[in-house]
Amino acid sequence: MFFVLVNYVKPIEVVEEFLESHVTFLDKYYEQKKFIISGRRNPRTGGAILVNSTSKDEVEKIVSEDPFFINKVASYEIIEFIPTKFDEHFSPFMQVHN
Repeated sequence: MFFVLVNYVKPIEVVEEFLESHVTFLDKYYEQKKFIISGRRNPRTGGAILVNSTSKDEVEKIVSEDPFFINKVASYEIIEFIPTKFDEHFSPFMQVHN
């Protein structure tokens, strides 16, 4: 599983120019069951996405499709972690780790 921290590197007015296409990007990966949760950071300096994947390469490929990435309005920090404890309501999102 991965946390993707999104940090805006352009003014919010520039970020908002790409917001609609970014939401379309998010929808694509929610439909594929790759994204679990996403949202804006507070204060609004970027966002965060929880990604259901076991491959950093896959997450990097996904991020490379984000209009924020393509248009260089954000930078990304990809943090891999292995959940070892979680609420039972979260179990549908868990993948088997080899």
